[in-house]
Amino acid sequence: MLPIANLNLKDLYQSTFEFFASRSPSFSFSTFSAEDSVSDTSFPLTPRDPTPINLSPDDESASLRDRLDAAERTYSHTTSACNPSFGASAAASTLCSMRREHDATKNELSRTQAEVARWEERYKTLEKTLKETRDLLKVRDQEIQVLKKERERHSPERHRPSSHTDRRRSRDPARHRSDSFQSQHIRLSADWSEIRDDPLSQANGNHRRNGSDPHPDNMSTVSEEERAQSRGLETFLNKIDLWSGAQVIQAVQDLNSEILQFAASATELCTFSKQRPSAAKVTQASSEVATRLGAALSRLLATRDHSQDPMLVQLALQGCISYCISRALSSFCIGYQSKANITLTQIYNHMFHSEPQPTSSRWRALTHKHIHELHPELNEYAINEMTETIFRWSLDIFLISGSTNPQPNPASRENFRARFGAQVKRISKAACRLAQVTKEEIMSANFEVIAADSGQPFDGQEMMDAFEDYRSSDGVVLCTTELGLRCSTRKAMSDTPASEESIDRRILLRPKVVLESVVEVIDPR
Repeated sequence: MLPIANLNLKDLYQSTFEFFASRSPSFSFSTFSAEDSVSDTSFPLTPRDPTPINLSPDDESASLRDRLDAAERTYSHTTSACNPSFGASAAASTLCSMRREHDATKNELSRTQAEVARWEERYKTLEKTLKETRDLLKVRDQEIQVLKKERERHSPERHRPSSHTDRRRSRDPARHRSDSFQSQHIRLSADWSEIRDDPLSQANGNHRRNGSDPHPDNMSTVSEEERAQSRGLETFLNKIDLWSGAQVIQAVQDLNSEILQFAASATELCTFSKQRPSAAKVTQASSEVATRLGAALSRLLATRDHSQDPMLVQLALQGCISYCISRALSSFCIGYQSKANITLTQIYNHMFHSEPQPTSSRWRALTHKHIHELHPELNEYAINEMTETIFRWSLDIFLISGSTNPQPNPASRENFRARFGAQVKRISKAACRLAQVTKEEIMSANFEVIAADSGQPFDGQEMMDAFEDYRSSDGVVLCTTELGLRCSTRKAMSDTPASEESIDRRILLRPKVVLESVVEVIDPR
């Protein structure tokens, strides 16, 4: 009985090891340790071992699991020993990721520092603007106080009642409640009022006037007129500016940038020839350019060769557009009738020198606003007219400069208009918007867009030389390439006409000019 059982156990031993050996190439008897080979629960190495072994199925399974775990540990150790670069590659990967994180942090820090610098610059600008605004507010408050005092001083003389009426001032609130008043004179100052003591009888809760006062209706009429006058003065005393001085300066600089871009693009696109056609159109164009920009610049354009360096043509384009815009902005209302514009400009100039600053500014704003309300199409008409003028003047400059593209024929000129139509219209819209801002939205001062006249002597206090880095700034002005800005404010508050000393004029942005000596810089022969 026993030999048969021993034989079956040996067959099970052999079949089990053969099964694991076939499934795992790393599994072999050689991987077992010496301790495992001499354990108490080990099987005989050969089936010829006659020693009887009595093992339960659970013990046999546990022994097999122990041997399998030992084989896996040995295989893992062998694999690690065969691959020594595994740890180094892991360290290199970690170092690479740390470097990437470090670079990302440095980039983020640089962006943050640039953002902080930009915000600091903006903060300084806003702080400067705030200081200017506070100074203006102080000046306004002083002007309003002076106006109030003058109104209080002159009002009793203009509105003095009949000699038989008894008038007196009362500051006691109890007297105001106990005594009914006949008339109340509206004042700019709210801390005092004038009332008249007149005995009134009360019956059934109604106030009836005493028959002893022969002028009750007249006094009531005067009171209503003064109320209406006071409401009207509130509008004129309002000096709130919707735009600051810094914003107006920035608008003028943006307009100058648009002009420069158009002049550079148009000059780069055009081609020039040394030969000039001796046609009547050229002679007429030269005469018109001389009228706008001066005879010196017109002669330089007509006689010099621009085929190699058209810089002088570009400067002339900037000059003609700057002159066109400054002339348009000097009128009272762009696009309005010429005779009416002249009359309105004379009225405003006279009012500016004879009335307080808020009065003349408010009149200018209301007049300009109501002109556009009466003529809604005026703004679009002004933009189209300015665009057409800029194109016509620019083509005259190209014609006398010997341009072969665009040519004098209508087809070539229409192609030029189509190519730069949107850019020139953008310049016209910016100029009209600037006119609306300076005429309607600024009450504390009078802003003027200025340009230097051709042939005027150079003055470093009022203008800037565009080529001052290349030579000394002396001589006469050839043309204006960038517009400037001037601010005028009347300091006198009385009704007497103002003198030049009482008007504060400041140049906020100097116009940039080109002198006649620029030819030596552009083409030194």
